Amino acid sequence: MGDFTGKVVLITGAGKGNGRRAAELFAAQGAVIAAADVTPVNLDETVAQVRAAGGQIKAYVADIAKKLPVQGLLNQALDDFGRLDILVNCAEVEPQTTVLEMDEWDWARTLDVNLTGAFLLTQSAGRIMKEQGGGILIHIGGRAKGREKRAAYFASKAGLEAMVRTAAQELSPFGVRVHLVNSAEEALEACGE
Repeated sequence: MGDFTGKVVLITGAGKGNGRRAAELFAAQGAVIAAADVTPVNLDETVAQVRAAGGQIKAYVADIAKKLPVQGLLNQALDDFGRLDILVNCAEVEPQTTVLEMDEWDWARTLDVNLTGAFLLTQSAGRIMKEQGGGILIHIGGRAKGREKRAAYFASKAGLEAMVRTAAQELSPFGVRVHLVNSAEEALEACGE
């Protein structure tokens, strides 16, 4: 895979699923993990698992759907570790409600987390990485099977794909790579390219 010793990796949505898996994988390769989630409940378990395996990790609680919490998260990570080498955005919500039954809050929250959060992370972390002379931004894409009861989720992931494609072109001249992958394992592989 590769040696990530000393690399600072910020992982959002680290409390479970792909986020937890990414924290475990990158820590096993020597990375220092800044693990973020909207709630400490699951995040505590991720931290315990990574530490039990000998990894270095620090937890942060932040809602990536809003600009100030995103900037606060990145500033805290920079204060703690001095740099940001890789961002792996695994934070997402996936309401399973039909178009006819979905309320406006579920629709808006899905777009806020899955698309606006990704944009805010890309913009703010991209600026940091541009100043540092490079870095890697990774977003986990759509993995859900079927299309029933997932209109908001798939709409947000279609937007994410377009945003990542454009950001990759814009940030490339600054040594910042931007990828869209489907799993934590693919995130690790993308960093080794």
